[in-house]
Amino acid sequence: MADENQPLEEATEDAVPTQTATEEVQPEAIETPQEEDNTPTVSPDEFLANFDWQNYEEGIEAVEDGKLKEFEKLVAENFVDTQGSDVVHGKVIHMTDREAIIDINAKSEGVISLNEFRYNPDLKVGDTVEVMIDTREDKTGQLILSHRKARTIMAWDRVNAAHDSQEVVTGFVKCRTKGGMIVDVFGIEAFLPGSQIDVKPIRDYDQYVNKNMEFKIVKINHEFKNVVVSHKALIEADIEEQKKEIIAQLEKGQVLEGTVKNITSYGVFIDLGGVDGLVHITDLSWNRINHPSEILEVEQQLNVVILDFDDDKSRIQLGVKQLTQHPWEAIGDTMKEGDTIKGKVTVIADYGAFVEVAPGVEGLVHVSEMSWSTHLRSAQDFVKVGDEVETVILNLDREERKMSLGIKQLTQDPWTDITIKYPLGSKHTGVVRNYTNFGVFVELEEGIDGLIYISDLSWTKKVKHPSEVVTVGQELDVIVLELDVEGRKLSLGHKQTMDNPWEKYAKTYAEGTVHELALTEIVDKGATIVLNDDITAFVPGRHLDKQDGTKLSKGETAEFKVIEFNKDFKRVVMSHAAVYKGVEADNVKTAKRKMSENAEKSTLGDLDALADLKRKMDGDA
Repeated sequence: MADENQPLEEATEDAVPTQTATEEVQPEAIETPQEEDNTPTVSPDEFLANFDWQNYEEGIEAVEDGKLKEFEKLVAENFVDTQGSDVVHGKVIHMTDREAIIDINAKSEGVISLNEFRYNPDLKVGDTVEVMIDTREDKTGQLILSHRKARTIMAWDRVNAAHDSQEVVTGFVKCRTKGGMIVDVFGIEAFLPGSQIDVKPIRDYDQYVNKNMEFKIVKINHEFKNVVVSHKALIEADIEEQKKEIIAQLEKGQVLEGTVKNITSYGVFIDLGGVDGLVHITDLSWNRINHPSEILEVEQQLNVVILDFDDDKSRIQLGVKQLTQHPWEAIGDTMKEGDTIKGKVTVIADYGAFVEVAPGVEGLVHVSEMSWSTHLRSAQDFVKVGDEVETVILNLDREERKMSLGIKQLTQDPWTDITIKYPLGSKHTGVVRNYTNFGVFVELEEGIDGLIYISDLSWTKKVKHPSEVVTVGQELDVIVLELDVEGRKLSLGHKQTMDNPWEKYAKTYAEGTVHELALTEIVDKGATIVLNDDITAFVPGRHLDKQDGTKLSKGETAEFKVIEFNKDFKRVVMSHAAVYKGVEADNVKTAKRKMSENAEKSTLGDLDALADLKRKMDGDA
């Protein structure tokens, strides 16, 4: 029976399945349907070995190892590990004004600021980009990615690989810097030296800023993380290939088109498309030019002909004028020897002047053909560059293409009537042009020069060098002494224009005359007395003795006797002792005259007599 205090609901609930305490349930009394048990009998050990303990403990069935490994493989292949720091590739699935949404096969998409794609303004949905996980979850739970970091890491690998393989890379020129440009290559700022921009010098660097260009990585400094690139290397490589092709086809006489690369004083370098050749200044034009810049300029296009080259064709000689007809061929028979032609002075040298008588045709006027004067001067004394002159063709060699011209032939030879204009004994005034040790050259007129020997310069002075008497450019009166028409020689005299003072002095200072004079100077072996502007007398030392045995001194006045007067040798000898010694002095005078005038004709007997006389004179002295 149910407890009286038990609620009705509980009693009712328990009433069905329960029995009274006094009733015992007998198992045998319950009749249930019996099924046939076909389960094989399992031993306890086998049961424990196969028992699913994970299901028993955790309530989850265990997964087979093979299926688990297959599942892990699929996850690794299709999903990115956001815990790692590797560079992965993602796909742009959406773009806003500020950000790009990237799918990297993770649980969620990542975000990258568009500032990291400034180098690539053409970024669009669907592009694949390299990224790194910067922040797994920000405060909003967003996955933050970095393209810049990924590029930097990948860039160094790419840069090193490109440097090793000499690969051509594309870079973005960001800005100018000192000595060159900054270039973005794979996200790394590389340096482009100014000298490596092009094969030719570049002055305006700004024209390359914000442009994509191809480069070759030429140097990497791993320690300082520096990269140097070159655009010039690519150009040179192309040029080298072109150069090989051009050199293989070069032949003498071949006409090519080139560009003026450089201009120097001696010629012009021509770029033939990777190969340089030289046009010497003499091969530029048939006309004479002073500098190639007169007819050409840098970057000018022109045709040239190959004149010659060395064995390896590294030095190529080119010509420009050879492409036109030689001017000598154009003149034909229009010029011949003896013709008078006009021309323009193009070049002046010390030996003469070149005159252009036709375009590209020049002749030489030697300085000796500019004037009849035998006194040669510089060509600049007669003409200057640019002068229009009239000349005579003296010699014409068409094979050698040489022409000799003359100017003086247009005037009469002054020696034609020389005997009429300059007869013997005639007096003229000339100009001193030059002097030598033996005389002076005086120009009477253009083409007429005469020589004054040193002995004909003065009656009284003993001239050792003409410069003691005359100077170059001085006007001088002369007398014609000799005339050789065939030899074109003229002898002149200057002293002959004046009276010979020795004729007058021969009477005044005749031998034996006595004069009261003062000693002017004491010299070696005697003394001198200045008689006038023309004559100085000599007093030997022993003739300075006074009667009291003392000698005369400088400035002392005494009587002197002329013991020798020789106008041919311009010599006057005086003696004070002869004044009071009389006859002995006269004997001395006679003996000295005989010695001087007849020395070359003296016999042995004469020499003995003179020796005796000398001893006597010395004893008297």
